[in-house]
Amino acid sequence: MADGAGRWGRRTVLRRAALLAGGAALGAAATSQTTWIADRRLPLAGGPASATVGNGHQQVGAGSVEVAWGVRTSERLVALTFDDGPRPQWTPMVLDTLEQHAVPATFFLVGERARQHAVLVRGRLGRHEVGNHSWAHHDLARMDAHTAYDDLRRSHDAIAEATGTAPRLLRPPWGHLGGAVLHAAARLDYRLVLWTLQMVEGEYPHDPVGHARRIVADVQPGTILLGHDVGTEQRLVALRGLPDMIIGLRDRGYTFVTVSQLLRHAVVV
Repeated sequence: MADGAGRWGRRTVLRRAALLAGGAALGAAATSQTTWIADRRLPLAGGPASATVGNGHQQVGAGSVEVAWGVRTSERLVALTFDDGPRPQWTPMVLDTLEQHAVPATFFLVGERARQHAVLVRGRLGRHEVGNHSWAHHDLARMDAHTAYDDLRRSHDAIAEATGTAPRLLRPPWGHLGGAVLHAAARLDYRLVLWTLQMVEGEYPHDPVGHARRIVADVQPGTILLGHDVGTEQRLVALRGLPDMIIGLRDRGYTFVTVSQLLRHAVVV
């Protein structure tokens, strides 16, 4: 019985060793195959995922790019941002509200729309800041490095012409980042800005006051708050509640600043 058990034990050990060796070989083959597939589908340089454009010198301005979702600070500061405009739809209403309450904001403009509707923003952005939100709100993360740069350069020029100010910030549509976006942002000496908190209009249909109360409760010091001055009708919940939002945040001791002003108050840790 003991000898049989010993032989069974040895066979089990050998079988396990063979399975482990086979698994390791299979794993290595799978890794090799995955790498091969990735190489074929994602170019090593210049493609959407790559932050380089080959073996030559990388023409990337200052040579670095920062990404901000918000800042760490003990000061009660909040940066209000609006994406996708300008358009006659709601941009004037937002500007009127901000003017009434003396609130600065940062507008991430779509270049094509800035060119088409320059009259909406010309002369009205004195206390505000502008950023680049692409030429036509296409997904930059699907573009190669040269296409992403050309898109942003075209938008950059249109925004500068429409507003009189060259943007220094970039927010890619939907917050989609890829290596090519980073490379293009570095070439243009942009800072990449995403967001800490965004409007949740769908949760408060036809209830601007309730929506404003929710946002006021969720804001923390250093928050970058995302809104839109273009879009579907449900977004009006946030825009109609904007006065209540401003008053509520000020009642909590918050000061409104542009994104660039907020970034200057970041605590280095």
